[in-house]
Amino acid sequence: MDSLKLMALDAEDLAIVSAHVQDAVFKVSGLAYASRSRQLSLVINRFVWETAEGRGKSFERRRSLLLFKRVSAVRSIGFNRKDAEAVLSLLAIQFEQNGEGPDGTVEFVLSGGASIMIDVECIEVQLADTGGAWETGFKPRHPAGA
Repeated sequence: MDSLKLMALDAEDLAIVSAHVQDAVFKVSGLAYASRSRQLSLVINRFVWETAEGRGKSFERRRSLLLFKRVSAVRSIGFNRKDAEAVLSLLAIQFEQNGEGPDGTVEFVLSGGASIMIDVECIEVQLADTGGAWETGFKPRHPAGA
């Protein structure tokens, strides 16, 4: 499979990125905010949903980089940001617009009720596979109605 490279510039694009990173896992140490450049980066191991159907019992994960630009603030709840080895599971990325402008809050919805919220001037996101792929026998499952 070719490496995935996506860019999101609006809420519809962000929904597509969210679908591609659903069930990604990452360590707290993979989360970095550079206030000077106003960028938040997240190194993730994403589950490759786009090839999961029809694969039987063998699935794939890929190392990827998720980069948000024009970030003015970062907040989190439900996990210890000082525990660099803690592993978090990303369920979805949502956007709430502030008024009529392009600015708003992006929320990373994490398992266990945790979340990361970032205030953005506008949506400017890049997702790129950066490393190799590896096989996994585990396909994430969600209860019906959840």
